[in-house]
Amino acid sequence: MGDPRTEKSEGPGREVSLPTITPVLVAELLADGDRMPVYVHVIDHPDGRVLVDTGMTQLHPAVKDMDPQLTPLSERTDFDLAGVDAVVNTHLHFDHCGGNHLFAGTPVYVQRTELDDARTEDDYTIREWVDAPGVQYVPVDGTLELLPGVRLVPTPGHTRGSQVVVVETGGRSVVIAGDTAVFFDELDDPRTEGQRLIRALAPHEVWLSHQHEPWRPSSDRDA
Repeated sequence: MGDPRTEKSEGPGREVSLPTITPVLVAELLADGDRMPVYVHVIDHPDGRVLVDTGMTQLHPAVKDMDPQLTPLSERTDFDLAGVDAVVNTHLHFDHCGGNHLFAGTPVYVQRTELDDARTEDDYTIREWVDAPGVQYVPVDGTLELLPGVRLVPTPGHTRGSQVVVVETGGRSVVIAGDTAVFFDELDDPRTEGQRLIRALAPHEVWLSHQHEPWRPSSDRDA
């Protein structure tokens, strides 16, 4: 268990006084010979439940070489799909939007640039997963306060339209970063505009889609 304000559990509850963040493992992919986890993140906020990214729910020939091992949200007995009030896509690569179809009718927030690129660029994503029946996108232009203390912030780098979610909880900032960084050293030594923007936020911790634990500043890791 990390910081008590970001409790890690497999079955997040609804009753919270401060926003909490729960990572949920939904898949593993083979990358450079190693198994890479794929996490989505649940924000339980007094004003609603937000799901950040949706993972994958099915196999596809385009990613067969990554040998996906799936534990999709739709098959989890401890996850209430109907309890999600809003979805945020950090970006629209296949392993972040493959479960969007599970939330037909629920608003899905994505940067407009990202949505345009996913719909028009070849070899960008699995397009039928992006525009699955019933998916209702809310295109975002720049920064948006989604809920009190929960902001969407564009962080270009991994893709032109990547965004992160910044959660203010207990006087500290926690960032859900998607793939703006994949490895911790990319935040230790930021290289892209998006990574530098995350560091400028001075977050207490940063949850990444492909890491089991959050990144923290070296001063906190060494303490």
